Amino acid sequence: MKKTLKIVGIILLILIIILVVATTGGYIFIRQKFAKVQTVDINEEDLNISEKVEDNLSDYRNIAIYGIDSRGVNYDAGDRSDCIIIASLNNRTGEIKLISVYRDTYVNIEGHGLDKINHAYAFGSAQLALKTLNENLDLNIKEFVAVNFDAVAEAVDELGGVQINIESQEEMKYLNSYIDETSKVTGKQTKKITKTGKQTLDGVQAVCYSRIRYTAGGDYKRTERMRTVVVAMLEKIKTKSIGEINKFIDNLLPMVYTNITANDIVSLLPSLAKYRVTSSIGWPYDTKGITMGNWYGIPVTLESNVVQLHKEAFGEENYEVSDTIKATSDAIIKKTGYDE
Repeated sequence: MKKTLKIVGIILLILIIILVVATTGGYIFIRQKFAKVQTVDINEEDLNISEKVEDNLSDYRNIAIYGIDSRGVNYDAGDRSDCIIIASLNNRTGEIKLISVYRDTYVNIEGHGLDKINHAYAFGSAQLALKTLNENLDLNIKEFVAVNFDAVAEAVDELGGVQINIESQEEMKYLNSYIDETSKVTGKQTKKITKTGKQTLDGVQAVCYSRIRYTAGGDYKRTERMRTVVVAMLEKIKTKSIGEINKFIDNLLPMVYTNITANDIVSLLPSLAKYRVTSSIGWPYDTKGITMGNWYGIPVTLESNVVQLHKEAFGEENYEVSDTIKATSDAIIKKTGYDE
């Protein structure tokens, strides 16, 4: 259930990067808001971002969003990041792409060898988690937002619910199977869904929707549902007044752990209106499961998956990965035998 409540919490990206500034026109106001946030410094020199990547992705501000498996407000090392999303902001066009990185993906973690990517945060907090993304996906990530999502149901309710399309009887069945347990954990009562199609889900129902993983697509489809909820919340908050958004932010910012500063937010003000979510991506694209003590999602291959990501997300045709990724990709093939 802790993992369930975390899944929808990536809406805090919107709070940090877009919605906070949407409620303000003043630097002082933003600084007052950010006094509520837990902040940490990141050593950018130790994130292993190559000059080539910096140049290639100079138009993109990539920010990592982590849902942390923490029971309290301490988001330091020791807790896994069971939700990983990269918010890729195109500074030139204003497009925002949400890139979900599947938590069981088998990659190299410095000092720990090949392992699940969600273990990087547990081994070395945000510093190592960011470095792991950069080294295994050839990215330029310097900023992150981490959250514990125990209050997500409350946040959805404050928005008055979100519009979600329940695609099938099977989805409705699994959603309803989680209602009683989720209501107990959140202390919120709700009704079970009685029809398919597009409808408004309250906080408990939205959390239950995000839990669904036993339909076709499994955990990958669940990650897609997570992104669907994010977009739905974006659309809903556009309809809210400044006062309503302000209350929403005040309730959620204390749960945020980040290295983004008030100055970073102010820098986005001139171009706020142009930002919009245009697409969502699940990565890696091609995987095979394998059990080696634990179950792992093997990118087949890491190199080809990174090439495809850079083409789809950043428009880089004929991308050539770094030597680091080539070496890791070869090591994964040698370990698993999965080369196609």
